[in-house]
Amino acid sequence: MARTFRKQRQTAPISDLNVTNLIDLGFTLLIIFMIATPLINQEQAIRVNLPNESKRAAEEPDKKLTFQSISINQDGVHYWGNRQIQFSELSELLAQAARKKEPPVIRIRADWTLQYQKVITLMDEIKKHKLSKITFDTQTTD
Repeated sequence: MARTFRKQRQTAPISDLNVTNLIDLGFTLLIIFMIATPLINQEQAIRVNLPNESKRAAEEPDKKLTFQSISINQDGVHYWGNRQIQFSELSELLAQAARKKEPPVIRIRADWTLQYQKVITLMDEIKKHKLSKITFDTQTTD
């Protein structure tokens, strides 16, 4: 008795769609965004109402520059990056930054309702350490 081991042909088209690769891509993008989002929003964690500035073309910063932000909220509390500090600690932190081979650009993020003298006092402390590259963060209006 002869037996054939041939598989019978299917004549109907396969209507299943393989979405495994799409699911893998979706999870990969989700992981990337989960890691990147806290890094982007890290500095915005300090509630500071920045002063307004008119909208203009953005200048591209030099890639070699490093930045260090000093924030002052409306209550006059100082922050070195995201860390809350006392004004008395600021002098030592600025001295450490000034000793670096390439001193950072100091970004001042001061609340717009803050008393002007507090910003001047901060700038005076920065100048004592001969840090001359200073920027002020603002928000643009339309």
